[in-house]
Amino acid sequence: MDGQTMKNEGESCAGLAPCGEERPGDGLGKGEAGGASAHEMEPMLDNWPIKMEEIPDRASYFDGADLLVAADCAAYAYADFHAGFMAGKITMIGCPKHGPVGLEEKLETIIRENEVASLTVARMDEPCCGRLEVAARKALHGSGKEIPWQAVAISVDGRILD
Repeated sequence: MDGQTMKNEGESCAGLAPCGEERPGDGLGKGEAGGASAHEMEPMLDNWPIKMEEIPDRASYFDGADLLVAADCAAYAYADFHAGFMAGKITMIGCPKHGPVGLEEKLETIIRENEVASLTVARMDEPCCGRLEVAARKALHGSGKEIPWQAVAISVDGRILD
């Protein structure tokens, strides 16, 4: 069969469902199963990489940018995260509990070495995420710059808390 493997009828494709049958996720992004069409959703990611430990300390996209520092789980809790938080911002994500050591120093360097216009912290309303806000506050102070900033807490049920 020219190096191809034939599957027996009913054999699993990638362990999900018998080949040829609908699998979980089929139809998603096509306006079915409660999802919006991929053509209706506008991606908001303006930079890469986005993981805090991988993002460079200096990059041209930081200059004049509104910076979003987000707990990685916040995007899963808040359904409209792209439009509600990421639109028009340079995004950095990470976990203050399981993420990189030196988060405060990383943020301080980015703010000090670039012309960041503003900072938004999007975090979960959980004790571990409080570290993200504290690190941002200390980084701003340590950078010697005064830029507008805000912190937004998101509940596990997806509400923005005051």
